[in-house]
Amino acid sequence: MQLWQPRAVFGTTSARVGDVEIALDGEVTVTRTGDRVWELDAPEASAAQWRVPCVEVSAYWTPRSGARWVPPIWNAPMTSRLTSGSPVASLVGRDGANVCTVALADVAGRTSITGGVMEETGEFAITVQGRGLRIRLDLSDRHFSAALTEVATWWGEQRTPRQARLPAYSTWYSLHQKVDEAGVEGQAALAKELGCDTIIVDDGWQTADRARGYAHCGDWEPNAAAFPDMAAHVERVHGLGVAYLLWYAIPFIGKGSAAFARFEGKFLRYLELMDAAVLDPRHPDVRAYLVGRLARAVEEWKMDGLKIDFVDQFATPGGDPEPTPGADCSDVDEGVLRLMAELDARLPGILVEYRQPYTSAGLWPYGNMIRATDCPLSPQENRQRTVDLRLISGQRAVHSDMIMWHPSEPDEQVAIHLINALFSVPQISVDLQAQRPGQLSVIRFWLGIFREFLDTLQLGTLEPEQPEHGFPLVRTYDGHAMVIARYAPLPVEVPATGWAELLVANAAGDTRVVLYGEAAQTVTSVAYDCRGTRVSEARLSLAPGATLVTVPVGGLLRLRRTEEEI
Repeated sequence: MQLWQPRAVFGTTSARVGDVEIALDGEVTVTRTGDRVWELDAPEASAAQWRVPCVEVSAYWTPRSGARWVPPIWNAPMTSRLTSGSPVASLVGRDGANVCTVALADVAGRTSITGGVMEETGEFAITVQGRGLRIRLDLSDRHFSAALTEVATWWGEQRTPRQARLPAYSTWYSLHQKVDEAGVEGQAALAKELGCDTIIVDDGWQTADRARGYAHCGDWEPNAAAFPDMAAHVERVHGLGVAYLLWYAIPFIGKGSAAFARFEGKFLRYLELMDAAVLDPRHPDVRAYLVGRLARAVEEWKMDGLKIDFVDQFATPGGDPEPTPGADCSDVDEGVLRLMAELDARLPGILVEYRQPYTSAGLWPYGNMIRATDCPLSPQENRQRTVDLRLISGQRAVHSDMIMWHPSEPDEQVAIHLINALFSVPQISVDLQAQRPGQLSVIRFWLGIFREFLDTLQLGTLEPEQPEHGFPLVRTYDGHAMVIARYAPLPVEVPATGWAELLVANAAGDTRVVLYGEAAQTVTSVAYDCRGTRVSEARLSLAPGATLVTVPVGGLLRLRRTEEEI
């Protein structure tokens, strides 16, 4: 099957879907499921290919955050498997209109989606591969975010505990491995006062070593000098009204651990740079050991949940090694799936955090929090990654990467960091005891907005604009409230209906905000600076067209209408 030649034609079957001709290497059944939306079921097929005209195309969206360029035909495939990625892609047109969104039902198997421009014809060719294909093809012209949201629904939804959606404090960037009972409890108390309801204690609790390696992972015993009584410590944190999650680098068995010798011969590989081996989850005793170690945190120490890190490291570059004697399955991803299912059966209903790149819907039943991958001090990257995750994560709580800043960061820039995480659950990770009063005021104000508008921000309809530019404007709405964040000096459209309160968060460097009204309306306007200080209040008449208002950098504009005005 030739996938890289511009005029390649392959397959034994073709199907007409709308105005698109699809070639497959197996028989297919086509079902129309919506307005210009189809499902193709080809259980014996391993590949399909089609082309769409590149007319008014602006971006090619994939779950891998990064440049949204429209790539050439020789672009490398986007691969997906249980432990990495999600099988979905979207070709986006002018003003965010969907051109072609494709998704595969196999969220646990090894699949690929390849997209690229054919120079000879100006068409965009898409090739999908997998073992047995069930394809969702959306050729509607609605906003691309709506097409992606329906993909997440197609994959299956799940219920997420309310606690997973509340702002959190993480020890990783602020304390790194220098964690102990007093430090954690001190940060938890301050974080609670500022608006955080969860603390996530990261690497360092299990070792006295501070070399930032993983040589001491695997035994998962508390560092007795730092945490002499873990259960009592957790009880004190709970007394503050704060939930507690504990970090585990689940695949790693460090060379300095007692478990290293115990499981030697049941490793997938050894990672020299990390001073640790990767356990083989195809072995039942490996899975039982890991489940037992993690369960102890919840059952004995009364943790509320687990931060399960490095699941993607189970995947071995170049393919799975042959299983050693005692394994009960041959596929590593199957072993991972059994591990997560066994852990979930032992600890149902707890908080479980995963992170990019293991975002597959195949793991959804076993985790309810998904975090953007590490991007310290990069607010734009945090914004793009969290919005990307929101688009395909269904009802799971999407968390920002831990938000940090330099101690001398101006208050306005602290607010910009927080606004860039506005459409996710913020995780704060700075030493709260070292913050200036102004910085603390910024945290308190914006976490208050996160909490007050939690349902709108996290469960409302999400519409990010201009994916080709990294989403410089994002809105969400739920029929009662609308929240818009501008990250560049762009005009803000004010709809005539559909909201009682409209918020504009200004993360751009320009304080001049153009409100573009659809109809004449009068509203109450209140502007706040980055610290939550009210700087102006007025009755504002919005005429059809442009109205100029002033919103401080890092500040917020709140527009309200009375019941009579809605």
